[in-house]
Amino acid sequence: MNTREDLKDKVSLLPDSPGVYMYFDKNGTVIYVGKAKKLHRRVSSYFNRVHPVLRTNVLVRNIADLKYIVVNSEEDALHLENSLIKEYKPRYNVLLKDDKSYPWICVTNELYPRVFLTRNPVKKGDKLFGPYSNVSVARAIISLLRELYPVRTCALAITKDAVDRHKFHLCLQYHIKNCLGCCIGEISPEAYGKYFDEIRQILSGNTQQLLEYLRDEMEQLSSKLLFEEAEQVKKKYLLVEKYHAKSVIVSTLIHNVDVFSVVRDDDCAYVNYMHVRSGSVVRCVTFEYKCRLDEPDAEILSIAIAEVHEQFPHDVKEIIVPVLPDAEFADVAFTIPQRGDKRKLLAVSAKNALQYKIDKIKRAEKLNPEQRTMRVLTAIQNDFHLEVLPRHIECFDNSNIQGTNPVASCVVFKNGKPSKRDYRHFNIRTVVGPDDFASMKEVLTRRYSRLLTEGEELPQLIIVDGGKGQLSAAVEALEDIGLHGKIPIVGIAKRLEEIYFPGDTVPLYIDKNSESLRVVQHLRDEAHRFGITHHRNRRSKAQVLSTLDEIKGVGEATRQSLIRHFKSLKRVREASLSDIADVIGQAKAELVYNFLNLPDNQEVEDIQTLNNENSGSEGA
Repeated sequence: MNTREDLKDKVSLLPDSPGVYMYFDKNGTVIYVGKAKKLHRRVSSYFNRVHPVLRTNVLVRNIADLKYIVVNSEEDALHLENSLIKEYKPRYNVLLKDDKSYPWICVTNELYPRVFLTRNPVKKGDKLFGPYSNVSVARAIISLLRELYPVRTCALAITKDAVDRHKFHLCLQYHIKNCLGCCIGEISPEAYGKYFDEIRQILSGNTQQLLEYLRDEMEQLSSKLLFEEAEQVKKKYLLVEKYHAKSVIVSTLIHNVDVFSVVRDDDCAYVNYMHVRSGSVVRCVTFEYKCRLDEPDAEILSIAIAEVHEQFPHDVKEIIVPVLPDAEFADVAFTIPQRGDKRKLLAVSAKNALQYKIDKIKRAEKLNPEQRTMRVLTAIQNDFHLEVLPRHIECFDNSNIQGTNPVASCVVFKNGKPSKRDYRHFNIRTVVGPDDFASMKEVLTRRYSRLLTEGEELPQLIIVDGGKGQLSAAVEALEDIGLHGKIPIVGIAKRLEEIYFPGDTVPLYIDKNSESLRVVQHLRDEAHRFGITHHRNRRSKAQVLSTLDEIKGVGEATRQSLIRHFKSLKRVREASLSDIADVIGQAKAELVYNFLNLPDNQEVEDIQTLNNENSGSEGA
């Protein structure tokens, strides 16, 4: 029996991905099924507040356990929620318990087929496409198909015998050219059937032909200046563009099958099992197996299938798997799908197995935070071929705009996390102009000369933001102070995230999903952010000081006092005379206050007077 704390731990580890969640009471009965665009946000909202609706509070009190299934999209979650509610009929679900369902588009199996919208089961041989979470989309598709193809809209039972006996008469649809006269045999079943070959193709997901037709129609109407009609066609075009012909989770073509997938890590295998009945996922369970001898997936699958059949006895004729198991099972056909709905269903199963593995890692890290740190640092050590674990990493970046106010930043990560109290920024002193290489050499020389002088701890890895040029400059700096070869150093280029090593012209490309690359990217981005912030502050300060420089009688010390106190020129300008006097004295305060608050007309007059005096002097 799960305690309330266990339940809260489960909620805290939920992923931010689409899916369906199920709540169970203390007897293991499903009492609620819900869908979510983001599982963690939706489920946690049940437990972090008191709800205004009494029924919801009663539900939360009765929740003893929860399970969830991750899917690819919110629409798939909607369809899966529908099928699970119909399967379990949870007590607290008030929707979808009746026989109503989402709309489907039906193509009948007749001599002259029909296409129409339905919510009810159809006759054997008819083909269903969907379901559609938005009925307006389904209606738009039907309308467009009827505009594109002259298919019949009547419900007459047209057979060859009825046509031969002239049982039916032509209706208005024929006379307005919306129908080709199927009821009297005006068009042959073969010619009429060609329309439905294309209709089935469109409903199966190939909407390109339909989109091209609508785009041409829009352009023709626009060229005739019929903009209102073109707007109506555009609405249809946008509806078709967002239309999905099928749901991965609900497909009438998949009936009574089991789906198995395998995901592995170093010493465990995770097998996800899903059972699909009547086109709907009705069970989803993940098993964990401890591997002793590096058993292959085929052997693991055999064990899992046998265990599932023992725990959940049921009659199944087909099992979808990623690889064939190494054991035989009577009266069961194994399928390894390469494409189509079954392949997508296998991908959903694998996604749930992977999520189980991620949840397990999160639970372990929550109990032992040091475990994650060790895993990340070990990954960095292996990827960068380091002799020791890089618990202390430093990263450098340069910042300047056209050579003005050049600065550099040094950010420090300890145990894989930012140590902001150790961040440092540098004003470039010896380099003139925008020379990144020389700036990098100066900064590393200053940084590590000081650490050596003060006897401070040196890092186990240095990263410079840049390619071979910046790295070479950094290596020169370490050589000059006698640290070359004592501290590993690499450069990271921005374009393709290449990692450069000293003396090696061929870069290293780390897996984009690697945790070590994510840490290095975090270091690089943090160094860039820290450097840009300092550079921006320096520019702002320089602009403020240049304005105050224009005030006659105000020196450097006075300007610095104003900036330290008011922080910005805007605040100095907004301050009262008495506030400024409190900082720099009454006499200088009057000079500053009068200069910054000089009326525009007086300022113009003063400038004009000054210009006239200068002109007079030059003339004399």
